[in-house]
Amino acid sequence: MNRFCLLATGLAPLLGATRSLTLATAIGACMLVLPLLHQALLSLLRPTLSGAKYWLASLLLLAALASCLQLALRAWALPLALTLGYFPALVCLQCLAIDKLLPIQGRWRQLLLHLSGLLLACLLLGAGRQWLDERAGMHLASLAPGGLLLLGALLALYNLLRPTLTRRQGKR
Repeated sequence: MNRFCLLATGLAPLLGATRSLTLATAIGACMLVLPLLHQALLSLLRPTLSGAKYWLASLLLLAALASCLQLALRAWALPLALTLGYFPALVCLQCLAIDKLLPIQGRWRQLLLHLSGLLLACLLLGAGRQWLDERAGMHLASLAPGGLLLLGALLALYNLLRPTLTRRQGKR
């Protein structure tokens, strides 16, 4: 699975809904729960469906799960649901990319690894944006361009701290 494709499909909720640590925790939980439920329910359908029927069942399942998620947020946390807007529904794109890109062997391990990395990115981005906005006085951090700049800084820090032995430059 291409880790950058998963980040790209989760980029809109990641940048739009992580203005504070509370919002980042909420959207991170949505980004964790919705793909896990989707893959768990699709694992029951995968042996019996294929082709267009499989994708139609996947889309219908995603629509039902996203609707239930939106209704649950509105029922139990209305101010949070109003602040998040339609960002939890955008997680459906991430679910479709996960379903298409994950291999059959080792599917759950890779899924949990990528979702935990995405949850960590949500929490770090939310905490960083909240700190930069409230403590450092950089109000750009609360806007989407500031989130994009902070995400770029976090990815640069990740690339800097990653061991150089695992990098395979120029080799395929």
